[in-house]
Amino acid sequence: MTAKRKNRVFNIVLTVFIAIAALAFILPTVLTIANSFMTSNEIAANYGAMFGNMNGSEHTFISEDVNLKFIPDKVTVDQYKSVLIKNSDYLMKFWNSVLLTVPITLIQLAIAVVTSYGFSRYPGKVKSIIFFAYIILMLMPYQVTLVPNYLVADKFGMLETSEHLIFKGAAKPLNVFCMMWARRAVILPSIFSPFSIFLLTKVMRRVPVSYVEAAKLDGAGEWQIMTKIYLPMCKSALVSIGMLVFIDYWNMVEQPLILMKNTTMHPLSVFLSQINTGDVGLAFAVGVVYMIPTILMFLYGEDYLVEGITYAGGIKG
Repeated sequence: MTAKRKNRVFNIVLTVFIAIAALAFILPTVLTIANSFMTSNEIAANYGAMFGNMNGSEHTFISEDVNLKFIPDKVTVDQYKSVLIKNSDYLMKFWNSVLLTVPITLIQLAIAVVTSYGFSRYPGKVKSIIFFAYIILMLMPYQVTLVPNYLVADKFGMLETSEHLIFKGAAKPLNVFCMMWARRAVILPSIFSPFSIFLLTKVMRRVPVSYVEAAKLDGAGEWQIMTKIYLPMCKSALVSIGMLVFIDYWNMVEQPLILMKNTTMHPLSVFLSQINTGDVGLAFAVGVVYMIPTILMFLYGEDYLVEGITYAGGIKG
């Protein structure tokens, strides 16, 4: 067998393997979307062995084959009517997820921009030690820092929160800020995450020094250098980091579950486990609604994500 033929066989085998792996990854998503349009009777017929007695204290485990169907016999949108129209609990939990994730993402990026600019523009021994400490914190799993975060939040009385601070007749930004402040036990520790600072510092250190020197000759100050040179050159990295942070905190469970005693403010990620104990078809519909923001974000910023990660992982020239 010639080398050219060996390469062709290897490429075919590799393509088949990648196609099978991609299919295996996408099947759960396709199954969730398809089952969300099934009737309750059809879902019960297909998954009755799996979800037989989940409402009681005893759970029914799989005792027979489960029928995985990707094409509904009868398409219905009753599940989505229940989620979006009939029951407001799901939309409130969705709003809770937005109130937690969006502020964390935006403020964390703002802090990362300023901090990373300082690390990249003014290197030094002390700042290298601080940056190394950031890396150590980033490598630690969140479960390790969850206990001290809980103790600090409890000490400052941030665990017992409510949304009764809403002012009637006040401007919407003020009320939104009050709702965010009620969730400060989760938001405040999250906005100082070292993940964004680590990646953005790596990208900013690759900005050519000649650009900065040319800007200084033209009379540019630090603020102009950061906004006119660093930020435009780090646009892809900022978008990719923002996407990763958003997806990470959109799917968070431990933080609100431990740091928020008021269950009415729990996000949809925590509430999904409670839905699974009831109507399974409803759980599929809520799962689809829950996936929409992250899917849209990925479709919009796929190119930025790949470019940003590639640029951050490159070797500094």
